[in-house]
Amino acid sequence: MFQIGEYVVHGNDGICEVKDITQLELPGGSSKRQYYLLVPQKEKNGRIYSPVESSKVQTRKVITKQEADTLIREIPAIQAAWVENEKLRENVYKEAIKSCDLRELVKIIKNMYLRRQERISSGKKATVLDDRYFKLAEDKLYSELVFVTGKDRNQIEKQIEQQAAQCRESV
Repeated sequence: MFQIGEYVVHGNDGICEVKDITQLELPGGSSKRQYYLLVPQKEKNGRIYSPVESSKVQTRKVITKQEADTLIREIPAIQAAWVENEKLRENVYKEAIKSCDLRELVKIIKNMYLRRQERISSGKKATVLDDRYFKLAEDKLYSELVFVTGKDRNQIEKQIEQQAAQCRESV
């Protein structure tokens, strides 16, 4: 159970602060359930009520600064999530986004980067699918790293690009 004042990553809502833990009696419900009252960082006036006991939306604590530094250092060793089949690839992308797992996001970002390079070298453009999920994955990854490290997005991007360069050098 999360505590009031903690920061969590809540599904597609991103980083949220747990403002309260309350019970709501909903119409048609026979019992009161406990809910987190979450306030998204990107929308300070927003309010989200999320059941404490829920498996529908992934919610986890925000990583620590040390975990962020470790993740960034480990980027060269994280394998790309390579999926040849177009339909299966989209499912892998969706599941990675939905999981709120930063390592899964790194895997699909690396995969999309490699696919983009491969397509460009063949005289093709990146696919709309890859571009859409690349942006989603980058936004989720960068927003959490910015939040926990106190760096701005440009600094985080440069740091990750340096790690990605090590990947290219080792290939």
